[in-house]
Amino acid sequence: MKRVEIGKHLVVDPKVCHGKMTFKGTRVPVSTVLTFLSMGDSLDDITRNWPELSREAVEEAIRWAADLVHERYPGKKKTGKPREFAYI
Repeated sequence: MKRVEIGKHLVVDPKVCHGKMTFKGTRVPVSTVLTFLSMGDSLDDITRNWPELSREAVEEAIRWAADLVHERYPGKKKTGKPREFAYI
């Protein structure tokens, strides 16, 4: 498996954290940050606890996760104008 860059801030590298998706230039798994957010931590908490992460990087991870959910579970197709989502 080769290194795969996802967006501007996310990467999957088999040589880093056993191939888990991390934030570029760090060993911080995206799944760990998303878990802390799901438990109630704020973006400010995350960037304070992991100063190597920018707010922009964490926001990209949230958008990536939301896109993945929408892709995997698109729901019922509706006719008419598509809805626009504001993830953050």
